[in-house]
Amino acid sequence: MSIFPQDRNALRRMYVEAWRRHRDSLPLEPLEAHIADVVALHPEYHDLLELAENTLERDWMPEEGETNPFLHMGMHLAIREQVATNRPMGIAAIHARLLERMGAPHPVEHLMMECLGATLWESQRNGLPPDENVYLEALKRL
Repeated sequence: MSIFPQDRNALRRMYVEAWRRHRDSLPLEPLEAHIADVVALHPEYHDLLELAENTLERDWMPEEGETNPFLHMGMHLAIREQVATNRPMGIAAIHARLLERMGAPHPVEHLMMECLGATLWESQRNGLPPDENVYLEALKRL
């Protein structure tokens, strides 16, 4: 069972609420704290989350050059979870190597997100589960 809601708007409300609670200095659940940490790294999304009524239903179209902020922030959370659990096996060492080379976690996550996005896109295109080995090999080439 996933800790994230399956409904797109409910998931987006989690981001909005975590950011609101963070801004208001209210106590945060652990997941809310993780979300708020990622949101804090993206000031370009702050207004979007603060004007939630215009955000929850919106679609961002990649073919129009738009980036879905919820997908972007969700991929940060996915990379962090993968590194924390070392799943797939070896990703924590790859992250550590990249962090040593680059010196800051945010740009490292962005590099890794490119590989994750490509792996997920390929899996959707082929109608197959994501290939962890292909993903790890792409990460190793960074």
